[in-house]
Amino acid sequence: MTYSHEVERMCPLTKGPHHGPAPIPEEGAWVKAYEIKDISGLTHGIGWCAPQQGTCKLTLNIKNGVIEEALVETIGCSGMTHSAAMAGEILPGKTILEALNTDLVCDAINVAMRELFLQIVYGRSQTAFSEGGLPVGAGLEDLGKGLRSMTGTIFSTKAKGVRYLELTEGYITKMALDENNEVTGYQFVRLGKMLEAIRHGEDVQKAYEANVGTYGRFDGAVKYIDPREE
Repeated sequence: MTYSHEVERMCPLTKGPHHGPAPIPEEGAWVKAYEIKDISGLTHGIGWCAPQQGTCKLTLNIKNGVIEEALVETIGCSGMTHSAAMAGEILPGKTILEALNTDLVCDAINVAMRELFLQIVYGRSQTAFSEGGLPVGAGLEDLGKGLRSMTGTIFSTKAKGVRYLELTEGYITKMALDENNEVTGYQFVRLGKMLEAIRHGEDVQKAYEANVGTYGRFDGAVKYIDPREE
């Protein structure tokens, strides 16, 4: 260790009590984190790219400092979705410090990793007060039926009003309107569950019909429109 001339001339003083780091909540226990391996928990982080053209939601399940599970969900440019595929291969098996200092290609994913790191090392994880945390695989529970990300896509203009395109329930096929052309409900298709049924050998038309649902005052509407065509 090299010291400056000024420090060399100082007389040594004895340090008082050493309390260590403040304990943080981790998986139902209070932990004093000295090293990366002292960190455990499942949590989420949101990131965005510099031009703010897209965003990423990153979910990591960390045990003893090592990423055991990663869920990467993105909205934005096509490059981001491909970067997410790379991140999904890169992240598991790394420590959270390694992951923080790994180029995950897309700015949005890198920022999500940074934000998630800050949360978890400060004891702000989703499982901070959950005894034993969550098992590996719990990240999939954030997805909808058929393991498909839940998204909301709404488009509107002053001239023509709102169009519901996709909501938590699924892909919107029809919007219901009243006599004032106000939206009263909608019809949707649960794409995840429909495709799951088709994969398992069910007839396409039957799978489609079984996963059509409605929300709001859909039945008895004055008018129905296709939000993508009308």
